[in-house]
Amino acid sequence: MLPLVQANDLSMTFDVSAPWLNRVIERKPRTLLRAVDGVSFEIEKGKTLALVGESGCGKSTVARLLVGLYEPSRGNLQFDGLDAHAIFKTTAGLKLRSRIQMIFQDPYASLNSRWMVHDIVAEPLIEHGLVSDPVALKQRVAELLTSVGMSAQDGTKYPHQFSGGQRQRISIARALATHPEFLVCDEPTSALDVSVQAQVLNIMKDLQRKLGLTYLFISHNLAVVRHVSDQVGVMYLGRLVELSSKQPLFDNPRHPYTRMLLDAIPKMHDTGRARTPVQGEVPNPLDPPPGCSFNPRCPHANQRCRSERPQLQTIQGVKIACHAVEEGRI
Repeated sequence: MLPLVQANDLSMTFDVSAPWLNRVIERKPRTLLRAVDGVSFEIEKGKTLALVGESGCGKSTVARLLVGLYEPSRGNLQFDGLDAHAIFKTTAGLKLRSRIQMIFQDPYASLNSRWMVHDIVAEPLIEHGLVSDPVALKQRVAELLTSVGMSAQDGTKYPHQFSGGQRQRISIARALATHPEFLVCDEPTSALDVSVQAQVLNIMKDLQRKLGLTYLFISHNLAVVRHVSDQVGVMYLGRLVELSSKQPLFDNPRHPYTRMLLDAIPKMHDTGRARTPVQGEVPNPLDPPPGCSFNPRCPHANQRCRSERPQLQTIQGVKIACHAVEEGRI
């Protein structure tokens, strides 16, 4: 059975050069930023893949590539066996977009503050031509709001009248309006309080069970990832360094960077033990180090790590890009 989502060698390069005249006067070349550099993964229908990593590692760029907000510089996205980015450019693109929706990170910025909640949730229904009758539209919006734990009467209010958690529920209701199969969730709980995070995550899990949804869940909170994911991909400087089922990754992390991330999490039972902070700084993505991009921060780096870039390969059932693991040094 084919996976619903297949990303093959997805890459996104941004031109962040100075203006042309400045470059001519200062005799500087163009500056390219490789935000995503050859990311490949699969998500089965009804499952959740979580992408984790520090800020600036390319997680949100992957999200925007998957929903068609960016066109990849290299690679492709197969959705249900179709070349998604080729279809996005055609008249059939609207139909495909209704099957792939996104929940954005900041519920304060992603909702139009001048629109009533009814209009916000109804917009995709009208845009995709799914409902045109005003009575049916009102009824469908009420159903969507109820499905995320809101009241039908909330449709007559404005976003500023709600808390952050309630606004994110409105965002989820809007994303569900077109009956999508695949939801890309870009840190949907990072702007919320911990207690509210739990409510929103439980709603998302319930909706997944009820509607058979497939999720790409982006987060830097590993506790949240452990709660929602089936598979976890760890990203560093635009590349996947480890891709594994959830339990093996949390029980036995293999890549030094994954170990570093997990060591930094507070443990309930290890109250006396000092936490290991994440060492060093993420290198400048405009000038990444040669070889393995993690080598300046890695305690296991050797000369090969500093000169040869490791490829993602399957080692003992886990996809991992690390020379030290491959050579059995860790």
